[in-house]
Amino acid sequence: MNNTSTTTTQANELATGAPHLDLLDAVTPEQVSDAIKTAGAAVTAIEQDGVVRLHSASHGIGFQVLWGNPVTTTQFTDFTLSCPLRVQGGTLPDAVLASWHRTKRFARVAQHGDFVVLEMDVVVAGGVSPAYLAFAMRLWMQMMGEFFLHLRNYGPAAETRGDAANTEAGAVAAQGEPAAA
Repeated sequence: MNNTSTTTTQANELATGAPHLDLLDAVTPEQVSDAIKTAGAAVTAIEQDGVVRLHSASHGIGFQVLWGNPVTTTQFTDFTLSCPLRVQGGTLPDAVLASWHRTKRFARVAQHGDFVVLEMDVVVAGGVSPAYLAFAMRLWMQMMGEFFLHLRNYGPAAETRGDAANTEAGAVAAQGEPAAA
């Protein structure tokens, strides 16, 4: 039995103070797809114009992976998880989005016409473990659930105050639909 590689790894761990990890400096659609599956969701890969697009869902609402900076045609140093929702009956009050941003830190929300978009960036540049990638997907799915709860809680509270304009937030949570890609 050859212990040379084990001894070398242990020596490197002692010298650096950290165990040796296989880090990802860039990710492929397959690696991100596997991380989504590990987090408990199904994923569909669709090739469009030579680029693989990933679509999935959490809490019954669809989301997609938007690729960031390419290293090669199939490897990226970052990506954005995006969940566009159609707002029925106009736009959301600014207070809904401001309230979200005051209380949450990992995912942002933006209003784009008839859509409100929940997004979260994932950066792998510099090196991350495959476990981090899976964790980022679980965090994203948690943020989606918390956002839908935020919308639901915002609407009923407004109704009890008699603030009719704020009740539109409840319509998004109940009637949210992903945008067509």
